Amino acid sequence: LEKRYDEVCEFCKKHKTRIHYVVYGILITAYLAVVIAACTLNFQRALPLFVITVLAIFFICWDFFIAKYEDRIAAFFSPGDRYLKKQWFWLKWVLCAALIIMIICWLIFDTTKRGSHQLISFGGLVMYVVLMLIFSKYPTQVAWRPVFSGIGMQFILGILILRTKVGFDVFNWLGIQIQTFLEYSDAGAKFVFGDKYTDHFFAFKVLPIVVFFSTVMSMLYHVGFMQWLVGKVGWIMHVFMGTTPVESLVAAGNIFVGQTESPLLVRPYLPYITKSELHAVMTAGFSTIAGSVLGAYISFGVSSSHLLTASVMSAPASLAVSKLFWPETEKPLVTLRSGIQMAKSESKNLLEAASQGASTSIGLVANIAVNVISFLALLSFLDSALSWVGNLFDYPQLTFENICAYVFMPFSFMMGVDWEDSFIVGGLLGYKTFFNEFLAYERLSKLIQNREKGGSMYINGVKQYMTVRSEVIATYALCGFANFGSLGLVIGGLTSIAPSKKKEIADSAFRAMIAGTVACFMTACVAGMLTVPSLEVPCHILLGNASNFTDFPANSTELVECCQQLFT
Repeated sequence: LEKRYDEVCEFCKKHKTRIHYVVYGILITAYLAVVIAACTLNFQRALPLFVITVLAIFFICWDFFIAKYEDRIAAFFSPGDRYLKKQWFWLKWVLCAALIIMIICWLIFDTTKRGSHQLISFGGLVMYVVLMLIFSKYPTQVAWRPVFSGIGMQFILGILILRTKVGFDVFNWLGIQIQTFLEYSDAGAKFVFGDKYTDHFFAFKVLPIVVFFSTVMSMLYHVGFMQWLVGKVGWIMHVFMGTTPVESLVAAGNIFVGQTESPLLVRPYLPYITKSELHAVMTAGFSTIAGSVLGAYISFGVSSSHLLTASVMSAPASLAVSKLFWPETEKPLVTLRSGIQMAKSESKNLLEAASQGASTSIGLVANIAVNVISFLALLSFLDSALSWVGNLFDYPQLTFENICAYVFMPFSFMMGVDWEDSFIVGGLLGYKTFFNEFLAYERLSKLIQNREKGGSMYINGVKQYMTVRSEVIATYALCGFANFGSLGLVIGGLTSIAPSKKKEIADSAFRAMIAGTVACFMTACVAGMLTVPSLEVPCHILLGNASNFTDFPANSTELVECCQQLFT
């Protein structure tokens, strides 16, 4: 028996690769049989599975052909590449002129159809670009390709997601699936904290979502899916924007993970990056949010589809603003030719990866909880102190929110927020900048709930909720980690990863935070240009509040539809 056993083991070792192929072949055949059976029974019900399968087959074939025939593909396209480089001097001006003409024509047609709100958002976008250029580190050395291509990518993504029915439906479906997926964390929360866990909503409902999401991300990271996805998104940004591989990968990684985790993807290369690249790495972290806290904001009642869209759109925006605010003046050492590779998971198996993800979230959950407690307490003290000072001058309603509202009011208005709502959005931006986005989104969720209840818009002269358009723009503007609390977190996190860059990190961190804030504002401007929120407004609110709009379009089809419904 021992002899036979050794022979079998030797045979398995000798033909290990073939056995693997046979097993994989059987599993893939079984999976395809399941997909075909599901599609045959009910294609509509099996459509998501069918789409995922088709995408998986496409990308597997794509990776196989690129790996095997990369040199031949490069040689085939090299004549076209050489021709483009030769003619690029005049070609870029033709493309720029065509782009400007298209934008002007689009704005004219869109303004005649939907009103002039989009023009304010466009003006805000131009204003932020000009401000970044004026206060740029090296204004005369700005490379405009990443700037314009980054804004262009934002615009294209925005049109696909916000203006096309297919794009809107896909992201809406994704948002619903994520909400459903996150609700599975309730099973663990209910078991640990009891049936009445929702009585303590933030501690026992919101924070367990962070733990659950962190566990899932760790498992996806272990199987290599996250590295593959980040690599694909980073490659797209590298090709279209001309940014270096390191900053492209980190910007792509920030769509899914946090500002301290994404640099770990390219950890071995951080000591060799330039100052501009380091600034871009930090800006990308400040202008996006992590997937783990995304679930928490969705649980507040903020639109999941808009949060997803904001996370995706802010990635190219962060690189565009970064390259405008701190242009590249050195020669990057890390390129595609140097064979860049992302870090792999240290877990031995999937269960260990899940356990490590849950354990890693302890620090994040504790950090969120203590920050919310301390900042709310500090805010309460500040409001009380400011009210006392204001009372000395017969202005007892003076609060920190009011001060922030006046400071950020012009910025919120230039994003396209209604003038009546810009004071409220300004206060939210103040909360986000000086405290954190958790407090801002929690306050925004209350405003959304007040609107959905459909009560009086004004009580004692104080506005109780905003228009849907203003809520959407605020959702995009708040979707980033750019605040003073995160500033210390980024400096500490990056210094521990790349100690040799300690001085450069400290010097450029504050500028990166400003750039991250502006990137979020620019994303909000693009959303303001493209969003069509009036379709979401209930008729009784639209008709009741028509007189409160500063620029209500005279030819609004929504208003006519509401009047017809009322008449009927």
